[in-house]
Amino acid sequence: MMYQREYKQKLKVAMVGIGSHAYRNLLPALNYLPVELCAVCNRSNEEILVNTARQYGCRHYMDSQKMFENEKLDAVFICTPASVQPHIAAQAFAAGVNVFVEKPPAENSEQILQMIKDRGSLVAVAGFKKAFMPATDKAIEIVNNPKYGVPDSILAVYPVKLPDNGKDILKNKEYTKWHKNSCHPLSFMLAVGGKVSYVTSHVGKNSGICIIEFENGIIGNLHLATGPQPNEMYNIYGNSWNVKIDNTTRVIFNRGIPFDYGHTESFISEGEDYGAILWEPQNCLATLENKALFIQGIYGEMKYFCDCILEKKVPERGSLEFALRVMKVCEAALFSEGKRVKIEEN
Repeated sequence: MMYQREYKQKLKVAMVGIGSHAYRNLLPALNYLPVELCAVCNRSNEEILVNTARQYGCRHYMDSQKMFENEKLDAVFICTPASVQPHIAAQAFAAGVNVFVEKPPAENSEQILQMIKDRGSLVAVAGFKKAFMPATDKAIEIVNNPKYGVPDSILAVYPVKLPDNGKDILKNKEYTKWHKNSCHPLSFMLAVGGKVSYVTSHVGKNSGICIIEFENGIIGNLHLATGPQPNEMYNIYGNSWNVKIDNTTRVIFNRGIPFDYGHTESFISEGEDYGAILWEPQNCLATLENKALFIQGIYGEMKYFCDCILEKKVPERGSLEFALRVMKVCEAALFSEGKRVKIEEN
C-alpha cells in the first residue's frame, strides 16, 4: 500500500456531499489513494463547505453541474442521499467523469437500471463496504479455492428490521431503512455466494429471516437480529470446513480435525493441516489495519474504484450491475411475505 503523496499517477477527483460519513471516512481515505482532490460540493451549509475546502486546499461549489462544467475531473465520489445520487451521477456521466457512489446508489432497481444506461463505457462503483472488507476478501479466497469447494450455506446475522407492509412500500415506491441497511449484509452474501435465483422472507414480531437461494446451489439465511451492537456475524459452511466472521474484525477458518467418535482423545490434531486458523487486527501498534477505514472496507472499495480507472478494468464487485442484484434481493424480500420470489435477470 502507498500513501497519496507517493503515487506518480493521480486521478483528479471531486467529492459531492461532505456530511458526517464523508468527513469521517471518505475524505480521510483519500490520504491512501492515487488521487488529487480538486473540489468539494455541497448544496447546503456553505460555512461547512468553505471550511472543508480550506482544510483540503481545494475549490468549492454549491452546484454540482457548475462543478462538472468548470473542473477537468477524472472521477467523482458521490456521498449524498440516495434520492439525489442518480441525478448527480447522470451529470457526471454526461461530463465524461467516472463515478463512485455511496450505497445504495439509488432508491429502487428502476433507477439503478437507468444509471447503467447513463454510464456508457465509464467506470462506476457503488460503495458496498461490506463487500470489500479484508474479512470478505479472505472468505472469497477460501470459497474460490478448489481444495475446499463451493460452500453449502451462508448465514448472516445483522440488526435490521424487515417491514411487514412490503408490498405497499413497493407500490408507493417508498425508500425505507430496509433499503438503506439491508444492503450491508446482502452485499457480503452476494459477493461471496454469487447471483441469486429465489428469495423468501418471513417477518416476526421484532425479527425475521430471508432465505436466499443462489444459482450455484448455496442456501443463504439472513437472520434479522434485534438488540444492541455489536450484533453482526457471517458464517460460511462447506462440506468439511467453515468460516466465521465475528463483528467484521475476527475471522476463523475451521478445517476440522481427524475425528473418531468415542476414540479421539485430543482436540488438537497433529501437524498443521487441520484445526482452526484465526485472523484479527493487532491493536498494540499505531498501524493501518486496525483502523475502521481499512477493517470496514472503505479504503478497499475506493481503492478498487481508482484501480479500475487507472488499469482500464471493468468493475465486477461493487459494479452497478452488482448493485442492481443487491437491490432486487432487497425488493424481493419486501414482496415475498412468506412466498418464494424469483429474481429475474435484466
